[in-house]
Amino acid sequence: MVSLSFGEKVMHSIIIIFLIIVGAIAIAPLISVLAVSFSSRLPVELNEVTLWPKAFTLDSWSYILSRSDLWRSFAVTVCATLIGTALSLLITALTAYPLTKPEFKIRSILMIAIVITMVFKAPLIPYFLTVKAVGLYNNPMVLFVPHILTAFNLIIMRTFFLQVPVELEEAAVVEGAGYFRRLFSLVLPLSKALLATLGLFYGVAIWNQFQHPLLFVTDPDWFPLQLKIRQFITNDNELPIIGSIAELNYNSRTLRSVAIAFSIFPIIMVYPYLQKYFVKGALLGSVKG
Repeated sequence: MVSLSFGEKVMHSIIIIFLIIVGAIAIAPLISVLAVSFSSRLPVELNEVTLWPKAFTLDSWSYILSRSDLWRSFAVTVCATLIGTALSLLITALTAYPLTKPEFKIRSILMIAIVITMVFKAPLIPYFLTVKAVGLYNNPMVLFVPHILTAFNLIIMRTFFLQVPVELEEAAVVEGAGYFRRLFSLVLPLSKALLATLGLFYGVAIWNQFQHPLLFVTDPDWFPLQLKIRQFITNDNELPIIGSIAELNYNSRTLRSVAIAFSIFPIIMVYPYLQKYFVKGALLGSVKG
């Protein structure tokens, strides 16, 4: 065990204290939202709720969870995330693998083109017109098809594939394996950490998307969860007129807090189990370019 000097111990303690403070500042808004969502109407209207519920109640949650339109948006988002993540990993792998082969003569040109897409983004209006022209406007597939391949994830996967020992592929070639068999039977089984990392990147991006569906989805039946939450926050018609009904134990603020918490809970529940892959994702592809 390596012993730390006094100065290193002091610096270590300062870093820990700083991270605790930053973490507390970051999580305080979420705790406040949860406190409001579990509070009764009166203390919320009197601004008495901060980081702990007042007059604890589940009435707001019961009302929000009883709304079928919210569950429909939840299902749309879940389906888009699952389908989009699976297709993204497949397309990324099928694109990255040929870029590792010297016999693929134009791989250098394609890599330059891929890097250019990272530096120069498509202008918004031409992008909108292109997506609409291919029939994705007001189409649920627009929630995942445009996100199916990103240059950053492609470069990570290509760099990782370059680290696969050449001898393993040569042995597979001797056994008569072609490119597809080598990819699916050899390379991808060795890339489970990579697939988990990129799957997490793709999944979180699709789940949290907001501007994209805002541009391309106008049918309320296909609203993803984030767009439905926006309706709850900005449109009073989406929530019941409850201000003058004294017997109700919730108001628009408590209901909106529930809707916000509902939209972020799935990611918060999944993230602790996948957190280690973020560390691996930061190191993937750092050995060979």
